[in-house]
Amino acid sequence: MLYKRVDYSLSKLLHDIEHGDIALPDLQRPFVWPAAKVRDLFDSMYRGFPVGYFLFWANEHLTDIKQIGVEQKQAKVPRLLIVDGQQRLTSLFAVLKGKRVLNKDFKETSIKISFRPIDSQFDVADAAIERDPEYIYDISELWKQGTSSFRFINKFIEKLRNHREITDEEENVISDNIDRLYKLQEYQFTAMEISSTVDEEQVSDIFVRINSQGKKLNQADFILTLLSVFWDQGRKELEAFSRESREARGEQASPFNHFIHPDPAQMLRVAVGLGFKRARLKNVYTILRGKDLETGEVSSLRRDQQFDVLKQAQQKVLNLQNWHDFLKVLIKAGFRSKAMVSSDMSIIYSYVIYLIGKEDFHVDAYRLRKMIAKWYFMLVLTGRYTGSPETVMEADLARLRGVADQDEFVGTLEKIIADSLTNDFWTITLVNKLESSTSRNPALHAYYAALNILDANVLFSNMKVSELLDPVLRANRNAIEKHHLFPKKYLKSIGINEDKLINQVANLALVEWGDNARISDESPESYFPRYAERFTPAELAEMMEYHALPDNWTSLDYPVFLEERRKKMAQIIKAGYIRL
Repeated sequence: MLYKRVDYSLSKLLHDIEHGDIALPDLQRPFVWPAAKVRDLFDSMYRGFPVGYFLFWANEHLTDIKQIGVEQKQAKVPRLLIVDGQQRLTSLFAVLKGKRVLNKDFKETSIKISFRPIDSQFDVADAAIERDPEYIYDISELWKQGTSSFRFINKFIEKLRNHREITDEEENVISDNIDRLYKLQEYQFTAMEISSTVDEEQVSDIFVRINSQGKKLNQADFILTLLSVFWDQGRKELEAFSRESREARGEQASPFNHFIHPDPAQMLRVAVGLGFKRARLKNVYTILRGKDLETGEVSSLRRDQQFDVLKQAQQKVLNLQNWHDFLKVLIKAGFRSKAMVSSDMSIIYSYVIYLIGKEDFHVDAYRLRKMIAKWYFMLVLTGRYTGSPETVMEADLARLRGVADQDEFVGTLEKIIADSLTNDFWTITLVNKLESSTSRNPALHAYYAALNILDANVLFSNMKVSELLDPVLRANRNAIEKHHLFPKKYLKSIGINEDKLINQVANLALVEWGDNARISDESPESYFPRYAERFTPAELAEMMEYHALPDNWTSLDYPVFLEERRKKMAQIIKAGYIRL
């Protein structure tokens, strides 16, 4: 058998964590649930509901382990590693022990759950609850060392009596409910303990087969585990870069940007792509272990050599000058912020291609920026890396592995783009992609990017689209809004009630928020002539062209308008690409 079943009380689990017998491996990062989910967990346990099992891995060889509580000190090699149930166990440990843990932004935080004994109500602690004597503000206080339930109950009832009268019946209910809460530490869990003879890949396979929910273990997790063991500084650098990308640091240089807040695994993918020209992390994991793919032999010398390759690549990936020079490419391609990003993977893999061009083939900076801008624009339009990203990227990198110089590098990318953006793509595929009602439509983002590239004004305005899409602009309302050219209420008044039709991307145009509010629900035939008077005939004609408005659009039947405008939007997108 690869595993055995063991029953634990909650208090035993927490005792083993505190004493270092159970620890968190680097297979999973120490992120915690939102407080509302922790509240629901305690509520389910209190009512006696099952809340799932734990999957542990007997440990004999991993010595670089993360402890759950950030204040904990690891004094010995743990006996068991948590593979599944880390979120639940982290939450339980944090609340019952009153320990601070790391949240998804790598910041220390406390989880405070409140309890109202009179009706057994659990809530997320807040300022109002803290002032309410009916609540135990932080249930962690109940289990603090040296506190008995009897003493806690008496103290709570005394405090409540200072606020209001309590009947004997209420006192009994309150006492029983607090005592029941206190005894949650006796709640019984079942754990599956996987044998130490099982390797990382088998552990992942077991996890996937028996668990359809939660965080799926992947090859990036296993590579990050190897980093923790053989190059801990490298993992810390990835985590620091990820953490610092989320928050501006004034004038100080940092990875912060308005496009993407990458996690360590994403930046690892870039380093692997640059260093090994690989996208399939399973192969890279094997390489980094020092395993010969032909003989299966594992060599520490080979492992050290491969880690040297990764170290050199990661240094270039995390270089702030490289990072921000690449992000300028996205701006050149017409994209201004995260709101216009439909796929983080397109950014991550574009950064790989950018670095290969810069570091391996020394492509001229101007030429490289122009090339990668076209490449990224193509990725957004086609969704190249949204279906099976690793497989497609592996094929792209394979084509680059045989390239000899910068001209061949650029030529290879140009060939891939030409094969993707055919005439049929512009006239048929792209038009069909615009037949959508989702605001996250990549083709719509490409249309807005094209307006930026073409230096177009916002509809009915002398302000540029690029100026008003600037992510630095912050106000109560967005500087720019998506206006329904045929307003919702107007469409409903003529019998078009389906939201999927009303919210078609071909019915949306970028306007300043003030104009959007003033237009309100007027028909196009009513409001458009009034706004057209602001401009000369030449200015109006240019505006209608950029905003893909067909001639006499205000009088067209709505379905005809949508069809015609989609064709014109596709033409503007193509014009933006050609300008690149």
